[in-house]
Amino acid sequence: MDERLRTAACTGNVSDLYSLIEIDGNALKQFDEEEFVETRPLHIAAEEGCLRLAMEMMSLKPSFASKLNKQGLTPLHLAVTNPDTSMALRFLEINKDLARVKGKNGKTPLHIITEVGNHNGLLDRFPEICPQSIRDVTFENRNALHIAVEENGLDVLQVLIRTLEKTGYYSEVVNQKDEGGNTALHLAAFHDRPEMLKLLLNWNTDEYATNQAGLTALDIADQHHNEDSITVLRRCFIPGVSNFIRKYKNQMIKISYLMPHEIDNMSGEDRNALLVILGLLLTATFQASLSPPGGVWQGDNTSKSKGSYDEMALALQVLLAFFAICLDQSIVYIAPTESTTRVMISFSILVFFF
Repeated sequence: MDERLRTAACTGNVSDLYSLIEIDGNALKQFDEEEFVETRPLHIAAEEGCLRLAMEMMSLKPSFASKLNKQGLTPLHLAVTNPDTSMALRFLEINKDLARVKGKNGKTPLHIITEVGNHNGLLDRFPEICPQSIRDVTFENRNALHIAVEENGLDVLQVLIRTLEKTGYYSEVVNQKDEGGNTALHLAAFHDRPEMLKLLLNWNTDEYATNQAGLTALDIADQHHNEDSITVLRRCFIPGVSNFIRKYKNQMIKISYLMPHEIDNMSGEDRNALLVILGLLLTATFQASLSPPGGVWQGDNTSKSKGSYDEMALALQVLLAFFAICLDQSIVYIAPTESTTRVMISFSILVFFF
C-alpha cells in the first residue's frame, strides 16, 4: 500500500485521500481487484476509528466493506472491537447485511461482539438492525449463545435471550446444537455456570436434549462433578411438572412476542386496566396454590391415601409454577429499570424452585 494512503487512512485525513486520487485515479483499484491483500484502507480506518474517512471510502468503494483481509476479517469485524460504537452502527445503517458476512472460522461480527463484550449496548442494536444475524453459526455450528457461555458472558447471554424472545425463531436458536451435538445448556453444565443454566432453563431451553454421545446437560454436570450445576438441573426434573412448564413456556414466548406490539397501540386507560386484571389473576393464582379447593390439610390426615396426597402435592407444584412464570413475564413488561427486573425475576425463580 502507498505509504501516503496508509497515513491518510490512519489519521482520517479525507483531503489527503482525494489528493492521492487526483494524482492517481486508480489509487484504490488494486484493493478491489485482489482477493486478499495485507490490508485495505477501509480496514485501517475502521480499526483506528476514523469515521469520516471510512464513510468516504464506503461511498467510493462500497465493495471494500465486505472484503476480508489476510486475517479473515472485514472492516465491521474490526469496528465492533472498538469501544466507540458509532463506526459499527454507521456500517450497518449503510448495509445491514454486513452483519452476516463470515470471516475466519465462520465468525460474523455478532460473534465477535459476543466474545469481546457488549460495548455501550452495541449488542442490543445488532439484532434490531439485522434480526437474522442471531441465527448465524460458525464453522463449528455454534451460535452467539454458545460463544457467550464459553466466554462466561452472563450479561451478554441475558441480552441475547431478551432479544431472542421477541423473534419467531427463539426455540431454534436456544436449542441449536454445535458439531458435537451440544446446546448452550450442555456447555453451561460442562463449565459449571449455574447462573447461565438458570437463565437458559427459565427461557425454554430443552433440558432433555442429548449430544452426540447421548448425554443430557445433567449427565455432563454429573460426569464432571459440577455440584452447583447438578443442583440447578435436578430441579428441572420434577415428575409431571417439567412437561407442563415447557408447554406453558412455549405459549408464553408466543404471547411475549405479540404483547409489546399490542400494548404500543393501547391507550393509557386500557393499559392500567390490563395491569389491574393481571394483578388480580396473579393474586387469585397465588391464593389458589396456597388454599386449593377442598383444602390440602382438611380432614383426618391419617385417613388420606398416599395417592390422593401425591395428587394434591403435584397440583400445588403446578399452581406455584404457574404463578412464578406469570410473575416473571409480568415483571419483564412493567419493571421500570433492568436492575429491578433482575431482582424481581430472581425472586420469581426462587418461588418457582421452592
